[in-house]
Amino acid sequence: MLLPAEAVAATTRIDVVRITAGPEHHGGPMTGPVVGHWEGPAVTEMLTAVRKMPGADLTLCGFAPGWGLRAYADPAEPPLYEAAFCYGCDMAWLWGPQVPEPLHRQTFASDSPYALFLRMRMRAAVPQ
Repeated sequence: MLLPAEAVAATTRIDVVRITAGPEHHGGPMTGPVVGHWEGPAVTEMLTAVRKMPGADLTLCGFAPGWGLRAYADPAEPPLYEAAFCYGCDMAWLWGPQVPEPLHRQTFASDSPYALFLRMRMRAAVPQ
């Protein structure tokens, strides 16, 4: 997957969101609790995994993401970017002030080792 390079370089913290609803439209809010976060070397590890996820053919499921990420340069400021992942249709939506339009909607191979690793790590994220 492609991520905005400048925002990735500025990311110091990633919150993991267990999505319970939405986003209903691109750029809309992810509803659900922040279940954990990554800081330090874990940020680099997880962003590397996301960037190595290969593309895939789109399977229509209605986009029902279960997991999302919010990336911050400073947790006291608004997110640099957010991403919602639907493992049913292999689609990810990215948005935020650092995300150019060509990166807004991307596919990923949800059965790839990197996507499975990301999902495993989101499920096991450091509790708040």
